[in-house]
Parts: sequence; structure tokens; C-alpha cells
Amino acid sequence: MFCFLRRIVASRRQISPSTFQQLLCVQNQWLPSTAKYCNSISSNGHSFTVSYLIDTCGLSPEEAASASKYVRFESREKSDLVINFLKNLGFSKSQIIRFTREVPQLLRYDPEKTLLPKIEFFISRGVSSSDIPKLLCSCPDIMRRSLDKQLIPSFDFFRDLFQSDDKFLKSLTCCPGIILHTSTRVVPNIFLLREAGVPESNVIRLLLVYPRTLTINTSRFKMIVKELQEMDFDPLRSLFVMAVYALSSLSKSTWSKKANVYKKWGWSDEDIISAFRASPFCMKVSEDKIEAIMEILVDKLGCPPSTIPKYAVVLTLSINKRIIPRASVFQVLLSKGLVKKESLLAIFVCTERDFLKRYIRCDDEESCKLLKYYQAKLSCKRNEERKVMGMH
Repeated sequence: MFCFLRRIVASRRQISPSTFQQLLCVQNQWLPSTAKYCNSISSNGHSFTVSYLIDTCGLSPEEAASASKYVRFESREKSDLVINFLKNLGFSKSQIIRFTREVPQLLRYDPEKTLLPKIEFFISRGVSSSDIPKLLCSCPDIMRRSLDKQLIPSFDFFRDLFQSDDKFLKSLTCCPGIILHTSTRVVPNIFLLREAGVPESNVIRLLLVYPRTLTINTSRFKMIVKELQEMDFDPLRSLFVMAVYALSSLSKSTWSKKANVYKKWGWSDEDIISAFRASPFCMKVSEDKIEAIMEILVDKLGCPPSTIPKYAVVLTLSINKRIIPRASVFQVLLSKGLVKKESLLAIFVCTERDFLKRYIRCDDEESCKLLKYYQAKLSCKRNEERKVMGMH
């Protein structure tokens, strides 16, 4: 109809003015009803999509409305195939909700053609079928990436790097996103570490234990490496990659807040950097825990704040399982003149075996009493911890 009118309008000099006016009236009569019809289709499609996402996929109305911006369908045929496919893979209801919320576009795909080949590839590389739902829900966007152009090349890169499929699968399970950013972030970030002098063994260690670190923006990663170099971190030591992880997980404001807590206890900026070099995780400890441990060390045990940075690892230890029980033993030994105050921090950092051998020898009646006292403190604190966690 409209094409016909356009042709007539284009040649309007060949018809009379009155006839042309009549045709325009006909066009105006058609336009409102046609627009209404088109809007109805669009509205109905949107309404059906939202209802389907709520009723079948389990999304909330808000989540469904948001997801419907990226996908729209007027029948449930294709989407039902995807949902059933996920259920057959072992997806739970909550996993289906998360998957469809993150990548609603996949509800329009043919699961046999687009999803199954990727699933079969993961299984062929050692991912167990029972781990597939967890893997895909951790990073649903994997299913949108090309098998031949991205997933296979990424797998091959990490297999060659690790020289082991099992090691790579450990990293993949921890952070599936590493295969989405292999060429854009992981490879450039690894290059920056190598360029800084980090041994390959420590690069592999970072990928194994903290793989997400290597997926951060390369410009930020470069700044972190430079900052650690300025702090005189030795790139040959494993502490360097631990510090990379610690800094990558801290914002400037978070660092500042924790630094202020340490300064409250008399530390200088130099003390904070010194502590960070000794134990990077001392800046990941919560502010409350910093306060609690410093109170025990400084106020209750009389430890000079300036001596703590060298033993900053103490701040990362468990208060209930390590700090309080050993502090109690130290106070008993100190009262009997069996230890010096200067050895206070050393008592916390030694292994359990060395602690018992060095401080609780169990070679006489007094030592046996001290051991029972120590075990009672441990048991008491564990029970308190269970109560807090609701594990009576």
C-alpha cells in the first residue's frame, strides 16, 4: 500500500490535484491503524519476554525488565530448548537465574549448534561434567565467545604456559574470566612481570593462586608494578607477586583508611611501607582486626609499635587460633622470667610444632600444666568462634 502511494506521490504531476488529495486522505487513514498494529506487536513481544523471564527463568520483575533490553521473543520455542538444555547439564534453579540474567541473548540461540560444541570442548580438556554449571555460571559470557577464535587458542596458550592441563584447570575454576582476556590483558600483564625481572615460576604461581590479578586493566597493572619497584620490592622473591595481588585488590581510599589506623598506633609512612614489604597482606586485613591485634600487642603485652612492621605477618594471623592463645602462654612465661619481652613477636610467627617444642617442652609437671592451659585457651576460642558462626 505504502509503496504504491510512494510511486503515485513521486509522479503526482501526472494526476489531477483533486485525485492526489484523495489519495493523501486514504494514506492518512491507514497510517494510524498500521502504527498501532506495529506498536501492538512490539508491546506484546516485550510483555511476553518479561513474563517468560519471570515465570520460566525465575528472574525478578526488575531483572526481567533489564534483561528484556537485550533480548526479545514472541514464542517460547527456542528459549525452552535453552532452558531444558541447561537443566540437562545439571543447572540448578539459582544457576539458571544467574545465567539468563547475565546473558539473556543466549535464550535465542540454538543450544545444539552454539552451546553444545563449547561444552564438549571443555569436557574434552578435562573439565568434569559436574563442574560445567559452576564454570559457566561463574562467567556466563564464555558461551558468547568464539570457540575457534578465542576459547581454543586461549586453552592452548595456558596449557603451553603451565605445561599441565590440571594446573590450568585449577586456575580456570578459580577465575574462568582468564580465557576471555588472554590476548588483551593476561599476555600483556605477564610480559610486564617478565620485563620487571619476575621469574617464570613466580608468574605461574600468581596465575595458579591469584589468576584474577592478571585480568585487570593493563595500564593499571603497569602502574602497580612500577609502584612496587619504587618501594624497593625484589622482583626475584615471591613476595613481589603477592604484593601485586594485594595492591590490585585495594583502592587508593582503602589503602588510606588502613594506613590511618596504623598511624593511630604510632606508625609512620615509612613503617607502613616497611610492613607492606615484609607482609603485603597486612594491608588487606580489616580495620577492626588491625585495631584488635594492635591493642593486644601494644596495650596488653607492652610491645613497642615501631618493632611490629618487621613482623607484620602477625597482623594477618588468626586472633582466636594464634594471637590470644600464644599471648596467654607468653604472659605466663614472662611472669616466671623464662622469656624476654624482646622475643614477644617471634612467639607468634613460628610454626605450631616449633612453638610447642620451644616454649612448651612438656618435660616436667609445670610444662604439662602450661600445655593444658594453652589447649584450654585454644578450645575456648574455638567454641566462641563456633557460637558466633551459629555452629553450637
